[in-house]
Amino acid sequence: MTKSNKLFLGLFLIYLLLVAYCCFWNFDSMPAVNQTMFGIPTDKIVHFIMFFPFPILCYMAFERGWSKAWQILLGVLATALLGLAVAASTEIIQSFTPYRNGDFKDFRADALAIVISSVIIFAITLFKTRKASRT
Repeated sequence: MTKSNKLFLGLFLIYLLLVAYCCFWNFDSMPAVNQTMFGIPTDKIVHFIMFFPFPILCYMAFERGWSKAWQILLGVLATALLGLAVAASTEIIQSFTPYRNGDFKDFRADALAIVISSVIIFAITLFKTRKASRT
């Protein structure tokens, strides 16, 4: 494991702890916030922002210098599937807590963030490897 991978692995683990905190802590005593931003429910925006970094940090933590498009695609797909599993798990676990509830719409916001972030990672990594192979 490279030094860069170790750094991203550490960041990824800290990120996972923060996601767990945000998903499972009881925030009932927090002040109320606007219900919508730009016509979108605020909690869905929070879910999107919360899960957008997942594929980036996970991919960077476990990336192995893949140079072929199919290797990059498999790595990004594995990262996205893991992210979707984590997002689904958080909603399922929340449904068992007395102070939170599982919401499929929250999962959709999480999934949208994971998919968009994964597509960006794939495009950037593919571009970088193709550019590097030309030089």
